[in-house]
Amino acid sequence: MIPERSLEVLRAIVHDYIETNQPVGSKSLVERHSFGVSPATIRNDMALLEEEKLIVAPHTSSGRVPTDKGYRLFVDRLGEVKPLSIPERSAIETFMHGSSDLDEVLGRTVRLLSQLTDQVAMVQYPSLEKGSVKSVELLKVGEQQALLILVTDISRIQQHLIHFDKELDDEFVANLRAQMVGSLQGVALSQVAAKLEDFSSKFGADRQAAVSLVLDNLLEQVDANRQDKIILAGTANLARREDDFKGSISPMLEAIEEQVVLLKLIQEMQAEQHGVALRIGEENDIEQFSTTSVVLSGYEKEGAEVAKLGVLGPTRMNYSNNIAAVRAVSRYLTQALGGF
Repeated sequence: MIPERSLEVLRAIVHDYIETNQPVGSKSLVERHSFGVSPATIRNDMALLEEEKLIVAPHTSSGRVPTDKGYRLFVDRLGEVKPLSIPERSAIETFMHGSSDLDEVLGRTVRLLSQLTDQVAMVQYPSLEKGSVKSVELLKVGEQQALLILVTDISRIQQHLIHFDKELDDEFVANLRAQMVGSLQGVALSQVAAKLEDFSSKFGADRQAAVSLVLDNLLEQVDANRQDKIILAGTANLARREDDFKGSISPMLEAIEEQVVLLKLIQEMQAEQHGVALRIGEENDIEQFSTTSVVLSGYEKEGAEVAKLGVLGPTRMNYSNNIAAVRAVSRYLTQALGGF
């Protein structure tokens, strides 16, 4: 059991190291913080923390810096996360106001989160697997052309221009659209294929080829975006803080660009204390991220989580601020999606 004063010393070391990026010694701790004890007593506390592998000396005769285990204990004992300031909340509301479509909303979100945290920000697109059909539109745009539009309840709109071998008549196009809406509206995207198995039987033999062409395109739209997608902002922040990482940051940058790796990490992480998912340093089992910390939160559409957003950066990060920013932005994004 670590004494409370030793934990206070750990908190002070984490705060000072995050602020100064310099190893923290007992003398500076006494000068900067009101412990009411001598430097010798603080050195005893630091010796205990070092024995528990919560802090480490990066160089001989230097001060101490937190380890991944030390950061984890610090975060676990944060208590209440300091909320964002009124100007910060106002900036979020202003920045998010007036977005007209999903791409714009998510683009604004990821840029805002990067600005609030000075980290790499990431926003995962809503998964099609979690959505359902809101509407299907089929619009005749030429004698042998029609535009097929799939609208989902997770604010995704996909469209294909279909070319037919024969001339289309307006009655057939209107009937086909009505039948698709009647069969698919409200159906989970994962169930669309099953719902369409006997769909062609509703039409005569002379229409089968045209109906099959439309259905093939519709299923292609459903399948096209099944793989999740992430948008990023603030990658340059990693380069500016390269000294915070052990070795080259190139493998990390490559892993970030390789979205499959980043998606694997996101999908593995689950919310814990403070309502966020958090991995610190070697808690990340993906080697390229073993010197980073990742903070994530889910955002919702109609009461159900549809995807995640968060930040990635060095373990020397302002955890309280970043947790608060990620939580706040996820709430505002949830509110923004409610307007679609």
